[in-house]
Amino acid sequence: MYESIDMSKVMLKHSPLLKATRQMEVVGHHWTLVVQSLPLFEAQLDTEKAHFIAFTGTTLSFLLAWLTWLLTTGRSRAIVVANAMTRELRESEERWKFALEGSGDGVWDWDIKTGRVFLSKRWNEILGFDDVDTEKYFEQWKLLIHEADFKETMAVLQAHLNKQTPTYFHEHRVRCQDGSLKWILSRGMVISRDVHGQPIRMLGTYTDISTRKMAEAQISQLAHYDVLTNLPNRALLLDRLEHEIKKTKRTGAPLGLMFTDIDHFKEVNDTLGHHIGDLLLKEAAQRLLSCVRETDTVARFGGDEFTIILGELDDMGSVDRIAKDILHKLSQPFELDCEVIYVSVSIGITLYPHDAIGAEGLLQNADQAMYSAKSQGRNRYNYFTRSMQEAAQTRMRLANDLRTAVSSNQLFVVYQPIIDLTTGLVHKAEALVRWQHPTRGLVSPVEFIPIAEETGLIIDVGNFVFEQAAMTVKRWRESHHPHFQISVNNSPVQLYQANESNIDWFSTLKALGLSGQSISIEITESLLMDASDIVREKLLAFHDVGMQVSLDDFGTGYSSLSYLKKFDIDYLKIDQSFVRNLTSNSEDHVLCEAIIVMAHKLNIKVIAEGVETAEQRDLLFAAGCDYAQGYLFAKPLTVKDFETFITLA
Repeated sequence: MYESIDMSKVMLKHSPLLKATRQMEVVGHHWTLVVQSLPLFEAQLDTEKAHFIAFTGTTLSFLLAWLTWLLTTGRSRAIVVANAMTRELRESEERWKFALEGSGDGVWDWDIKTGRVFLSKRWNEILGFDDVDTEKYFEQWKLLIHEADFKETMAVLQAHLNKQTPTYFHEHRVRCQDGSLKWILSRGMVISRDVHGQPIRMLGTYTDISTRKMAEAQISQLAHYDVLTNLPNRALLLDRLEHEIKKTKRTGAPLGLMFTDIDHFKEVNDTLGHHIGDLLLKEAAQRLLSCVRETDTVARFGGDEFTIILGELDDMGSVDRIAKDILHKLSQPFELDCEVIYVSVSIGITLYPHDAIGAEGLLQNADQAMYSAKSQGRNRYNYFTRSMQEAAQTRMRLANDLRTAVSSNQLFVVYQPIIDLTTGLVHKAEALVRWQHPTRGLVSPVEFIPIAEETGLIIDVGNFVFEQAAMTVKRWRESHHPHFQISVNNSPVQLYQANESNIDWFSTLKALGLSGQSISIEITESLLMDASDIVREKLLAFHDVGMQVSLDDFGTGYSSLSYLKKFDIDYLKIDQSFVRNLTSNSEDHVLCEAIIVMAHKLNIKVIAEGVETAEQRDLLFAAGCDYAQGYLFAKPLTVKDFETFITLA
């Protein structure tokens, strides 16, 4: 065989009997195949056999050449196919890499047999590692998982490795290079197993979900915690209370529930503003937390009301100790901005399972016990009793009935004469409301006035009394004395309302042709102390139209003399608690004399309430008291009876 050779140049030693020549091209080269017989071979064969052998050899040569061509061109085609497949795989990997990096996920590739974990650039970016750190071992990788999430994370991963789940999917925290924590969503899948089904390789991603988790935490915080105090709110309280009830059923240890309310909190808001009120609530919340155990729950139930769950009580005496500690700590002064505030709290206590078996029942019981504490003077705690439940039901029924009392003409007004101690004449009276219930009969104001104030019905009741008093005073000014005056009690709730009621009252006087001096407004001493801008504006409005102001129950509060001048008080009414035991040389006698002298120095007239004996009248008159009212002179009378009384007097 010769490569690219001219056959004319081939020098043969003899002329062969048998000879064959063929040209071929293999892998880009030209070849010449020459087959010829040698003399020794020719001597042993005859001519016919020689031709047969030459033919056979030539055929075999062609076959050999054809096989060589197939092998050569097959290898070339294989190389072309392999190059094409490599190119497609590279393009596929580039598309896959682009998709993963475009999603913002970090990729991890775990060789389970060797324990090596290959990490993408984005994976390192998420956790703050260097780009060159593209490989870790599984044991190192596990250490990044937060210890609180580690056990669950490993359990979910192992379940997938054991073919218990089609994919691996888990949210947990991991520690970054700088020590900070991030929430990640880890997803993956075993992509290769051996013949025994054991995992060989697993591929997955990390997704940074820290922002989403932060938003979820904020939503959960808003849904379950009070924004102002950061205490559990009503929803979370109910959930925890249900949980504690279930725990008590298992353990048998009782639990206590406290309902705590800040006394006169509304006055703080109205007088000092909501900013100070909010500061007070925040500080009160912290003081309550300092009174209970870490396992207890202090929640803000609403407004100025706090609820405390005392779980697993081993010693029932601890409930009393906690209640007393709360009363003490919240009675200490609150220094808020530039203000120093003193408050008290009323606490209601109920026990599970002694008082109720459900969360709602416990809350109702604690509320009723708290209401009882308030009605008994505040700044105290009361345990729930069955009688409280009956009283609460009675209050609820009365509240419902009171809503229809005004429109149904069940309310009426009576008038108690106020006597001029110098002349003995009656030119004044106090208007008092009464309720004739259709089934209960005459309901005492002591029962329904607090309910009216709690429900806001006192506005309608007060307007009714004022209208009746205005019509009556017009009648008596015409029939009895041109300067007759009727005093009308004004609840703090009424004064804290907007000015619409005042406008209605002034319109009523104008429509009847009455001057402002025909009506005197009675307010309490506590209201004067806590007077807000709203109260001051209303009192000024009364004075602007000529209405006088009386300070009721004087001596029972702590108002200073400066308030008397500041609000231009016209009358002081000495509380009947000083008059009741009034005798010569008694302490009450000294106090009454002092009040009268002080008031006169300020040009304020004095009215004594609750005068029942002639001795009390004489002592008050001797001390210089201007007016008196009480059963010595007359009980509260209807209009008709009052007119008869005036005639006889």
